[in-house]
Amino acid sequence: MKVVLTILAFSLFLSLTSCKWLKEKGIFGRKADTMAIWHARQDSIRVADSLKAVQEKIALENQRLEQEKLAEEQRLEWERKFRYNIIVGSFITPEYARNFLEEIRSQGFPDARLIPLEDTKFEMVAAEAHDKLGTAIERLRYFRNNVAFDAWIYIFRK
Repeated sequence: MKVVLTILAFSLFLSLTSCKWLKEKGIFGRKADTMAIWHARQDSIRVADSLKAVQEKIALENQRLEQEKLAEEQRLEWERKFRYNIIVGSFITPEYARNFLEEIRSQGFPDARLIPLEDTKFEMVAAEAHDKLGTAIERLRYFRNNVAFDAWIYIFRK
């Protein structure tokens, strides 16, 4: 009986290994091509890396937009609080405006700043900003007598 089982098992083994269909399919289904698996895995990694890079770019862009929004809110709040600005110079050339700003700061006005004039290329040099018109007018007299005779007051719109 053992001999019969051995011969039967041996013949079954030989018939299974010689069958082309079984070689292609394998015992548990189609044998995978290792190169195809490697390419698929590399594609998956590439897609994952691309998605990660896009997500990082989106996060950076959102962060930049938030910072711009915050800066704009701070600027608007400052403009609402300090509506009256004493302007000592106005320039089309940005370099001239920055140079004059530094000159005004060196004269003892550390809060001097540049204010872009809306819808134009002009940048104004504001030596001081005030929340009350009366105070701004008093300081304007000082500036006209001591700093710039053609100083004027610029009022931010609400």
